[in-house]
Amino acid sequence: MRTLLLARPWMGTETLIVGACLYFSLFANGVFWRAAAPQPLTQWQWALSLFLLVTAANGVWLTLLVWRRTARVVLSLLVVTSALAGHYMAAYGIYIDADMVRNVLHTDWREASELAGVDAMLPLLATLPALAVIWRVRLRERTWKRTLALRVALLAGMVGTAVLGVLPVTQPLTAFLRNQREVRYLVTPANVLVSLAKVVSEEPPGRARTQLPIGEDAVQSPAATMRRPRLLVLVVGETARAANWGLNGYARQTTPELARRGVLNFPRVTACGSSTEVSLPCMFSPYGRAQYDEKAIRGHQSVLHVLQRAGVATLWRDNQSGCKGVCSGLQVEDMRARQDAALCNGVRCHDGILLEGLADAARRHKGDQVIVLHMLGNHGPTYFERYPPAFQRFTPVCESSDLGRCSREQIVNAYDNALGYTDHVLATAIDTLATLPGYDTALLYVSDHGESLGEKGLYLHGMPYSIAPREQLEVPMVAWFSDGWRASTRLDAACLRRVATAPHSHDDLFHTLLGLTDVRTSLYQPDHDIFLTCRAGQ
Repeated sequence: MRTLLLARPWMGTETLIVGACLYFSLFANGVFWRAAAPQPLTQWQWALSLFLLVTAANGVWLTLLVWRRTARVVLSLLVVTSALAGHYMAAYGIYIDADMVRNVLHTDWREASELAGVDAMLPLLATLPALAVIWRVRLRERTWKRTLALRVALLAGMVGTAVLGVLPVTQPLTAFLRNQREVRYLVTPANVLVSLAKVVSEEPPGRARTQLPIGEDAVQSPAATMRRPRLLVLVVGETARAANWGLNGYARQTTPELARRGVLNFPRVTACGSSTEVSLPCMFSPYGRAQYDEKAIRGHQSVLHVLQRAGVATLWRDNQSGCKGVCSGLQVEDMRARQDAALCNGVRCHDGILLEGLADAARRHKGDQVIVLHMLGNHGPTYFERYPPAFQRFTPVCESSDLGRCSREQIVNAYDNALGYTDHVLATAIDTLATLPGYDTALLYVSDHGESLGEKGLYLHGMPYSIAPREQLEVPMVAWFSDGWRASTRLDAACLRRVATAPHSHDDLFHTLLGLTDVRTSLYQPDHDIFLTCRAGQ
């Protein structure tokens, strides 16, 4: 036995690749098998074909990526990555696509630490035998000609394996891939490798590319100089979903303070994406979901740059993980670094920090301005950390990052408490604006995306847009205008109430911001300016 344990057998790199492919198919794709072949014994022919296809798909990638000198490191990383991907897919019902990989790559250490619980470490322990094999075997050295010949043969073998998998089930496989295309996002580690390749091709490493300008013809209406300056506070919410928004008729009143302030509520608003990485750049761009183009959106400036160019000052105050390029080159205040003992714990700050010094920030500029408050909001899974203890109205609450340890009632209670705190922050912002002298003021709030709280076994957000549930795409939005703003624009109250009940989306934000600030450019589309028809004389 001792001799067996100490043995270090010789193995070809190609043999190790085949072994790794079999390991991934058998031990690292539980979520895929439960989705694609829930009854493998009675569906043995179908399951066998899928097994061959999954093995071949991973095999093609490994054949191209794994070479003798880097084999141990690359395979070890893939084994660990597959274990973690499988854990999070199973725990939260997520899919690994390019947007999800982008979320992971752009997340900060605060967000990562909230997900790295003890339960996330358990799957890593199961990889120890595989890692031991990878590092224990000795890999044979070969000439480059021999290596190339074997690699071509292996690649041909993987293609042949895929053909063997397809032929017996061509018709049902075609229907399966047509009706459940998203299942490909569950095959690890191929899902990670394909998505990573797509992200890198769109965002090559190295120095960030300069964003191309938009709206270079933007000018502010001459009438803007004839009135009092306007201050618009745009609050970008995080992970707030419309289904739990009190003003939308939710069973619980999660927005009591806003209800008392008579805000204009928009109950039918759709997000551009199901994650911050997608929605935030999209909602500030002229492309929107209707003309969605990832490269174009990230490669061009945002509406904030257009406003700044036209003479409307902009300021981004952030309590989240950055503006995702929306505010590049503009004035930014990172509120996460503040040391307010009542609102911050050294790692995170509650969203009340965004209001600290808000009035002073506004007074720095005498003309029209837009201040964006980027909230931490309901960022999960630790909803219980998103509000001060005084706002824990609904109990008991889930106090774990592993939502599987909590009942749905506990999860929803914590989530609703966080929404209640957002309600308080928005109401306090309105009170601040209502008493700010020298400006006509307004506030517009809209969440970047929604959240799943256990419906259909799904948690958190980030599902591919084509299959994302409505809980992740339907978001709350409210607007408030001071008496001075209403008077100067002659807003029609009945018209506003009528407009608010109509369906809207993130695609409207770009053009609505231009309209509210009297900025004109060829990019402006009146049909998407929410308040245009309610302004007298328009």
